[in-house]
Amino acid sequence: MGERIGAADLVAKCPNWEEVEGERDAVRRVFKFADFKTAWAFMSAAALKAEQMDHHPEWSNVYSTVNVVLTTHDVDGVSAKDIELAKFMDDLAARF
Repeated sequence: MGERIGAADLVAKCPNWEEVEGERDAVRRVFKFADFKTAWAFMSAAALKAEQMDHHPEWSNVYSTVNVVLTTHDVDGVSAKDIELAKFMDDLAARF
């Protein structure tokens, strides 16, 4: 289990992400790709990393758009695991 660091700390390190409004300590990012196939390839690669980390995003996909929310349920907020996964997703998306 990690230590809660807070959404603002993640946003400072990963500026493409934003804090989720409301009472929940979480961050979100919307990824847009050229088409469904590319969005699905991104999700597949991100899923393998998430499984390796045992840290799974809350996400949805509509055609070429992938909406991602990250939070660590064990600490009821954002942790270092979220920073690691956010950076991975940012780097991965840049390759598509």
